[in-house]
Order: sequence, then structure tokens, then C-alpha cells
Amino acid sequence: MPALVRLRLANAERHVQLNPSVFRRPDSVAVQRHFEEVLGSALISVAEVDGQVVGMAEVVLLPPPPDHQILVPRRGADVHTVVLDGYRGLGIGAALVAEAERVAAAHGVSVLFAGIFAANDDAVAFYSAAGFGPRGRLLSKSCD
Repeated sequence: MPALVRLRLANAERHVQLNPSVFRRPDSVAVQRHFEEVLGSALISVAEVDGQVVGMAEVVLLPPPPDHQILVPRRGADVHTVVLDGYRGLGIGAALVAEAERVAAAHGVSVLFAGIFAANDDAVAFYSAAGFGPRGRLLSKSCD
């Protein structure tokens, strides 16, 4: 559990550096609580090097589109991948994404989404290399 919290907080720190107006550092107690609540039902894969957890991929199942929507109902999921600095570029992330794809497929998922909400060329390149590509466009507008 502490390793998952450490990974989530390291990922948050990296994202805050990219865009502090979009990302934040969650409270470690809240992150710990999240993993305690979902452990056992979460679709989380981890990567270890010399007994140390250095990466994880989490598959988050999405609800199907409601029957009144025009989208063909397909089971979808978000994938979140993090690899600690110092272990990037070694194939760990690629192995985690491949495992996430297997886990997702085993749970009936037909499409995985990798949402990238900031100018993060490294993440775009990483997921593109894993076969992810654009699927429509997600537009947003601040309401405050």
C-alpha cells in the first residue's frame, strides 16, 4: 500500500510541474484511503525492480453509455500509468500498459482511454508508441 501511495504522489508532483493550474498534489491520507477502499477490486498492476515497486498501471472501468445516447455501447476504461523517475525508458511502462490491456480485455473492455490533460509530449509519445491514437476531441470550457 505505501508503494502505491508513493507512486501516486510522485505522479502528482510530475504533473504539477507540467501545469499547476490543472494538477494538484493530493493529500497522502486521501490517497491511502482511496487505495484501501479499492484494494481487492481495483485493476492495478505493479512493476518491481529488485523488490521495489517502481511503477503501476491502473485500469478504471467506465460506465456504459446510457441507452438514450447515440454511441454504440462498448465497455470502456481509463488507463493511468506511472513509472518512477530513474526507471523510465527501460520498457517498464510499456510492459505495464501491455498488462493493463490484458486486464482490461479480461474484464470485457473494448476500448482504453489515456487522457492527457496538459501539454505532456512525453505522455503522448509513450501512449502513441503503445498503439493509442486520437479518438474524437474532448473540448472544455471553464465555468468559473
